[in-house]
Amino acid sequence: MKRFIISIAFLFIFIWAGFFIWNNIKSSPVLEKTNALQTPSEDEFQKAPKISVFAKNLEVPWAMAFLPDGELLVTERKGSIRFIDKEGNIAPSPVAEIQVAQNNESGLHGIVIHPDFDNNQFVYIYYAYSSTGGNNLNRVVRFKFDGRSFSDEKIILDKIPAANIHDGGRIKFGPDGYLYVTTGDAAEPSLSQNKNSLAGKILRVTDNGNSAPGNPFGTTVFSYGHRNPQGLAWDDNGNLWETEHGSSAHDEFNKIQAGGNYGWPDFIGGQTADGIISPILQSGTETWAPAGMAYLNGSLFFAGLRGESLFQAVLNGDNAELARHFQGEYGRIRDVVVGPDGFLYITTSNRDGRGFPRENDDKILRINPQKL
Repeated sequence: MKRFIISIAFLFIFIWAGFFIWNNIKSSPVLEKTNALQTPSEDEFQKAPKISVFAKNLEVPWAMAFLPDGELLVTERKGSIRFIDKEGNIAPSPVAEIQVAQNNESGLHGIVIHPDFDNNQFVYIYYAYSSTGGNNLNRVVRFKFDGRSFSDEKIILDKIPAANIHDGGRIKFGPDGYLYVTTGDAAEPSLSQNKNSLAGKILRVTDNGNSAPGNPFGTTVFSYGHRNPQGLAWDDNGNLWETEHGSSAHDEFNKIQAGGNYGWPDFIGGQTADGIISPILQSGTETWAPAGMAYLNGSLFFAGLRGESLFQAVLNGDNAELARHFQGEYGRIRDVVVGPDGFLYITTSNRDGRGFPRENDDKILRINPQKL
């Protein structure tokens, strides 16, 4: 009888302890998990406003990446990675602080979730750092994210030339499962034409950082001749598109081909020659300063920094027609992603030293694509 009573007591303690631990996990602002968001019905799209503030009081949010359950990771250029729940609540403390070299345009840039995150918990970031030689460099690093903190750091790509301007920094997984990385010319234009340099390129690597099979030059380089590529997105046919900061305006919207030479610094805007791929759209003497980009329903939406707009390139085969939304209404726009709810999410960048901060900047805005 005594053994029976002791066993019951231990069972009760075990159940109580389990309940206590679970209750504390549920109450954590970072660990709270629910089912992934469902795409709204047509009626819900009609009821939703054209634009609303999803999150606010961020500092130069550079890139966003939705987790499989609909929660959001956001990089701030100063080196913080912020966690935002489905309701737009920002966790009080960053889930990671990265030691970056922040100088003008450089710092913490891109972030992307591994396609098999549910099994491996991998998150990738791109950032600038101070090297032992005194020159800044960029790298791509992989972490594990358990919903609360980052761990198991592994360098995937390293020693990408960096400068206080033209640092590239967008990273995304393509439909082929490989990681694509944009790099700027690091203020040395000639590097863009040097296929042995990582600067001024789009790189394509495996999730471990090796050159992806089928790369055109047998290296990590996928395309070259870029000045400062800032946006990547694939259409529903698997075609890769890119946005790029031009020189003296002449910003570009390009369709990317493996091994393609996009001309910088020898050709800008609509200039072309044999072996040079011209942009599908270019801004001429106007400045878009295009940044992040996302594909949705036959259009590529890209952010405009100096252009202070959400641009929409409506595709028609290899051609596109450009539309412009919210011009000047929200200031500088840095990134665009499609949320798991089918809405567009954009970040402002008014605290980056080149804009005019407004109340509660910087913000993430939620856009109803059916009302554009």
